[in-house]
Parts: sequence; structure tokens; C-alpha cells
Amino acid sequence: MTGYDPIITQLNMQGWAISDSAVRPQWSRQLLATAQKQWKAGRFEPGEFGRAGAGGRQAEIRGDAICWIQPQSRTAAHPFFSWIAQFRDLLNQRFDLGLRSQEFHFARYPAGSGYKKHIDQHRGRNFRKISLVLYLNRQWDAADGGELCLYETYNPDVEIRRVAPLGARLVVFVSGRVPHEVLPCKATRWSIAGWLRTDEPA
Repeated sequence: MTGYDPIITQLNMQGWAISDSAVRPQWSRQLLATAQKQWKAGRFEPGEFGRAGAGGRQAEIRGDAICWIQPQSRTAAHPFFSWIAQFRDLLNQRFDLGLRSQEFHFARYPAGSGYKKHIDQHRGRNFRKISLVLYLNRQWDAADGGELCLYETYNPDVEIRRVAPLGARLVVFVSGRVPHEVLPCKATRWSIAGWLRTDEPA
């Protein structure tokens, strides 16, 4: 068994996986510090929805601000992203998914914000195959809300799991099969979100 195997087993059986042990807490703390530094430097922008931002910016639908992690940046050299690249290679070996690239951004949800139910593939473009979320908050109380809700593929009104955004927790799911929603939070919520893709980097 490798550190990836429990995630792959869950992903194969149910289309989603949760791990509280795959990512080192030290990595989560380091990445949180980087995200907060980028926030203070003014490098975040309001999140958009729809292909190429076609849905626009509506805080009542999507209330986060994001900062893309550029592939050649110092942040992208963090061990977490090498760990993800190895995970991507293993998924290709096991399932022949044709994954060729990965993209990630920091996300900051201020108190009172969330993200309405959606899936992670844009209409007519299915390059995103596997979605990943790494939570960065050092402390999170149940009263703070902000859970990730996962829904049934063929009955998206049925909730199948509610995931608290605990620090160093990793959530992985099939991008085009799992509708999901970020419930409104009552404290600032930090995370990294990203996708394993079948196209080459832009």
C-alpha cells in the first residue's frame, strides 16, 4: 500500500474520497502562510463561474476570491504539488485517464460567503477529470459552517456527504460526476482547489 492507495480505492468505488492523513500538516501550514501573504499583497480576485467567466461575478452564487498558482512560480515548487503530480501519474497507470496537466488556485471565502451547487466541468469542455480540495485553516469549529456538500450524480437533490474544512484534509472527486456546494461560512475559510486535466497547460 502507498499513501495514495486509500484515496484511489475510495475514488474508484464511489467517485469521491476524503483523507485526513495523506497531506502533511506542515505542508498545510506552509501553504496557508503563502496564501495569506498573497492576499495581503493584493493578488486575489473575485471568483467567476461559467466557461471563461461567462457567468460573471455574483457574490450570492460564488463568494470566494482566488489566486491562481502559476506553474513556474515559487509556490508551485512546494512538495505538495510534486505529490499531486505523482498521484496524477499513478491514476494514469491504474486507469489510463490520459491526465496531462494540473492547475490550482488558492481560495479565500470571507464570513457569510459560499458557492452554490455546481459541477467542475464546463459545457462542451471536459478537460477537467479529477477535482481536488486541500483545506488550510489551522482551526475550524463546527459552528463556523463552510462545509463542502457532495450530491448524488443522477439525483443532485440528494446529499451524500457533508465535509468540514479541517486543516490538511484532502477531498478528491470525479469532476464531471459529483455536484457539490460550499455552504456559507461564519469565519474566513482558506483552501487550495484544483484539477487534473487531459489537456496541456495553456
